[in-house]
Amino acid sequence: MAKAGSITLHLSLIYCGISHNYSEIYYEHIFSDPRVENWFLMKSPVPTLLIVAAYLLICICGPMLMKNRKPFNLKFLIIPYNFALVGLSAYMFYELLMSAILANYSLKCQPVDYSNNPLSLRMARVNWLFFFSKFIEFFDSFFIILRGKTNQLSFLHVYHHSTMVIIWWSGVKYVAGGQSFFIPLLNSFVHTMMYVYYGLAAIGPHMQKYLWWKRYMTRIQLTQFVMVLVHSGYNMFMTNCNFHQGFNVAAMSYSLSLTLLFTNFYVREYIHIQKQKQHKN
Repeated sequence: MAKAGSITLHLSLIYCGISHNYSEIYYEHIFSDPRVENWFLMKSPVPTLLIVAAYLLICICGPMLMKNRKPFNLKFLIIPYNFALVGLSAYMFYELLMSAILANYSLKCQPVDYSNNPLSLRMARVNWLFFFSKFIEFFDSFFIILRGKTNQLSFLHVYHHSTMVIIWWSGVKYVAGGQSFFIPLLNSFVHTMMYVYYGLAAIGPHMQKYLWWKRYMTRIQLTQFVMVLVHSGYNMFMTNCNFHQGFNVAAMSYSLSLTLLFTNFYVREYIHIQKQKQHKN
């Protein structure tokens, strides 16, 4: 019976497309990564979901509470906050890039190394830091509310901030490394530039002449999502890669939703408005 069970398990692993080299480690860790089990907020999704629920409640109730109140002048907080996130994003980009290069990562197919190898743990840690940084970025929304700029609190803004935390909790819990490294790598690079823009804009109106590249930031963000779509799609359909395909599906679906939402934003903000200005002239 034991022998028959072993044969059945082996055949099941082959059927799932798992190679002999990775079958044992993939099967053992398919449900979660034991290395991150006791890391902050990783034991259960409940704390993360509760924080996200609180964030959404603030985004709903905050504008109503600020409706008849004088907006706060938070320049003394916003400027250091933005430049601190420039530093954090740049650090995460460096750590992700160096961890991938030193571990000889492949862009075509990269399974997760669930061992306690120092490079593997380095990649897992920076993935967790990327996840935690998304909580810090909730303050983008809080500052918008307190400054009375509720027109900036769009569906796209709230959707992106809230869902990214949930998705990346799953990323760290199940695939803290491997193929998934590409998403935080791109996002950290884009956010480095984005928070430079926000930091300069917060200094004052006299900085606007240096911020002509605002519309290009949206193009860069769109390029990021398309690159994730291509990367995940290639991994799913063009290779027989021993990487959790469920995460590839999630990455593709999420990137597609953001591509559509950001495209709509770009068309509305830069094409329609530009046409309206031309008609007025």
